[in-house]
Parts: sequence; structure tokens; C-alpha cells
Amino acid sequence: MEPQPTPPAARRRAGDLLLWAVVAAPVAYAGLTPPWPRHAVPLLAGSLALLGLAVVCGRRWPLAALLAVVLGSLVDGNFVFAIPVFSYLAGRRSAGAGRVAAGFAAVAVAGTAVNLGLLGTNPATWFLLASVLLFAGVFPWLLGRLRRQQRALAEAGARHAEAEERERRAAVERVRLRERARIAQDMHDSLGHDLSLIALRAAALELAADLPPAHRAAAGELRASVATATERLHDIIGVLREERSGSLRPAGESVAELVDGARDAGMAVELRDGAGGDLPPLVAHAVHRVVREALTNAARYAPGAPVTVTVDRRGGEVAVSVVNGRPPAGPLPGPASHGSGLLALRERVRLAGGALDAGPRDGGFAVTAHLPLTTGPVPVADDASAVPDPMPADGRTGDAERGLREARRRARRSVLVAFGAPAGLALVLALVYYPLATAGAVLDRSGYERLRLGEERDALGLPRRQADPPAGAAPAGCEYYTDGNFPFAEPTWRLCFADGRLASKEKIAR
Repeated sequence: MEPQPTPPAARRRAGDLLLWAVVAAPVAYAGLTPPWPRHAVPLLAGSLALLGLAVVCGRRWPLAALLAVVLGSLVDGNFVFAIPVFSYLAGRRSAGAGRVAAGFAAVAVAGTAVNLGLLGTNPATWFLLASVLLFAGVFPWLLGRLRRQQRALAEAGARHAEAEERERRAAVERVRLRERARIAQDMHDSLGHDLSLIALRAAALELAADLPPAHRAAAGELRASVATATERLHDIIGVLREERSGSLRPAGESVAELVDGARDAGMAVELRDGAGGDLPPLVAHAVHRVVREALTNAARYAPGAPVTVTVDRRGGEVAVSVVNGRPPAGPLPGPASHGSGLLALRERVRLAGGALDAGPRDGGFAVTAHLPLTTGPVPVADDASAVPDPMPADGRTGDAERGLREARRRARRSVLVAFGAPAGLALVLALVYYPLATAGAVLDRSGYERLRLGEERDALGLPRRQADPPAGAAPAGCEYYTDGNFPFAEPTWRLCFADGRLASKEKIAR
């Protein structure tokens, strides 16, 4: 059997247990190693419980877990090993930076007030504690923020790539739909035209006086069936078609051949072609489309009426008109027109840079179009590689692009802050510590050289405050002063007194 995947909850519990074991190890080792102070067992149990509570609450309240560990360091110094871990996790898990930064600021202010104000801690100890807070707390937190921003950047990149892939598929789908619409348009134009001519011929048979009544009735039924089929074709094709300028023209068919086909079907059509056969292809397509649509409408709604087709070149444009007279017996019975043919034709002519006019004239109907010879229709892409990449209607690609740019900006800023902020804060800390350590304790070199052995202390004019002695045992009766060396203001001079007089002076080697 294949091993079952570990549930996310079980993985989280295992991760929390491992985290608790890591941060609790220094505390447990110190608590189990002799010598044991009083209340060692309750103190150890409370420390381990506090670490466990911080681990459990850390996922939901990372700042509270961090503050609990910082407070624990006041009781047990080994909590300092857990501070970097929970600071890093607070950076990873906190959505914003304001509350955690305010928490660090509150700890710094409160710690300064307690150490310097209440406990009287010397500046060197305060500087050490502040450095621990900076490099064990703030710096890991900033690294956690950086890691969070990097993860957000990766997720934004994945969303952007997914949105681009969706848009690419949508572009391909648009090409497919346009091709379907092109086929549907051509079917509607060519097949609808042929069906209208069949209906016209059936109407001629229906009106023929030399046919038996039964044959004329059959011709009428045929004409009605063709009209119904034409409308049904219109409805079906309407589901697939879209009004666009890229409909196809039957290959090689000229306006003259189109008129000849209508004339063979029984229409009384006269062609007046004054444009010649050298029209630009795009203009020729548009002219053919105008004539075909107008002849189809004339055959359907004005059977038996004379039709005049005129194509004329006038300067820089071509004028085409199709005019039919009043139908002798009225329009053929059948479903009412939807008018979409003329709407599509008007859009086609507009995209070709021309204008179309259609309406009743002298009891009949006229369709007139003016097309420039130099202006072509809007180009239409025929494959996915030529399709432009516009923003989709829902704006997902644009949102993903903006999210990616924002994530990159935040990641760059986090890198700068993660490495620049600790350096800046360390400089500020040194600038704060320096006046604390040197206030009233600076003895410059010239003052030191003026000191004479054997002089009384009160007559030497020494600074009112002494510097902290260096690490190690300090001889009795000795005082320490600094020359103000930046940034740590370490003790520089050692003056030793006997019976209130200066017995020795020396510079401390560093």
C-alpha cells in the first residue's frame, strides 16, 4: 500500500513540537545542571510551560509569543536563545510591521527606564542589553519580513503567469470564435442568397398561369418552405455569427457574375458598371457584399420588381447603389425581417472607411454606399500569434501585473530595511550610549599630562564621574576615566591614590 500523505494539521503539530524542543533545550539544560538554586524545579517547569504557550500561540498571535519570550528572559537569561527564533517567526507570520515595531519600541523604552532609572545599571550593561534586543530581536524580525515578502513575490509571479496563460488561452479562443463567425457569416450570405433565389423561382412557378393548380400549390408550398428555411438558417447562424468586418467573399466571384446568377434565377436585374474591374481587393469585397445583400433583400421582399445595380468610380471613391422598384404583387408572405443584414452591411462599409444609406425610394427600396479607394478595413488577425493581448474584461491580467510590481517593490524595500535598519539602529544606539558613558567622565590627554604625582586629589580638578573599570579585578584606591573614545567610551586612564594623594597614573592598554 502506498503511504498516505500527512495531513496539514499533523505537520503543524509536529513542527510546533520540534520548535518547542529546540527553544526549550538551553533552558532545560541550564535547569538540570547543578548547582540548583531554590525553587529550581518550579522555575524550570514554568519556563518550559511559557515556551510551550508561546509556541502554541505563535501561529495566531506571533507578537504575543515574542513578548512572552522577552518577558521570560527577565527571569531566565537562557530565554535569549529563543528571542531570535520568535522574532523571525513574527516577521514571517505578521501581515503588517506596525504592531511588532511598536512592540520592540515599547520593550526598548521600558527596558531603558528600568535599567537606567530604577536599577541604576551602568551604561555598558544597558548598551549590551540594547544590542541583544537589536541583533537578537529586530534583525531576525526583519529577516522574517524579508522572507515573507519573497514568498509574496513568488506567489504574485505565479498569479501573473497564470493570468497570462488564461489570457493566452482566451486569445486563442477568440480566434476560434472569430473563425466560426467568419464561416457562419459566409454561410449566411451565400446560402441565404441562394435560398432567396430558389424562393423567387418557386414564386414564379406559383404565379405561372400555364401550370395546373396542383403544381402551383406545390410551388407555393415549396416557396413557403424555402422562406421558413431561410429564417431558420438566419436564427441558427445568428447564434454563431458576430457583426464584424472580416466576412469572406466567394472566391473569384465578381459583381457581374453575381448579377448574372440573380438574372438566371428570374430577377429582372440591370447592371451599370462604370468602375471597371481593377478595384482594390478590399474595396471589391465591400462592393460585392453590398450588391449581394441588396439583391437578397430584393428577391425576398420585392419579387418581380425591376432592380438596377450601379457601380461607378468618382474621383477617389466608388459609389455603388442597388435600387428596386415597387413589387407587382407585394412582398412574399413569410416571417418579418430582423434587419440584421443591413446592420452588418452598414458596419462593414463603416469599417472600410465608407458610408451606407438604405431606405424606401419611389415605392421601392434603395441601398447606396460610398467607399474610398485608399482606405481599407481594420485588419483582423487570423492566428493566435497575431492576436493583440488586450486586458480582459475582468481586469485579472492587469490586477496580476500590478500585484507583481507591488510585490517586487516590497521585496526590494525589505532587503534594504533588513540590512540597512540594523546598521542604522546600531549607529543610533552608539550615539545614545556614548553620551551616557562619557557624561562627566572624560579626562582628555592634556588634562592627564598635567597631573603630578603626590598632589592631593581634591586639587587635581578631576571629572565629577568615573568611568566603569575594565573587566577583571580593579586595585583598591584606583579610579578610571575615559578620553572620550568613540563609540564605546572605554576607560583610558587609571589613577591610583594613597592617603588622598596621587600615587600613580597610567594609560590602560587596549
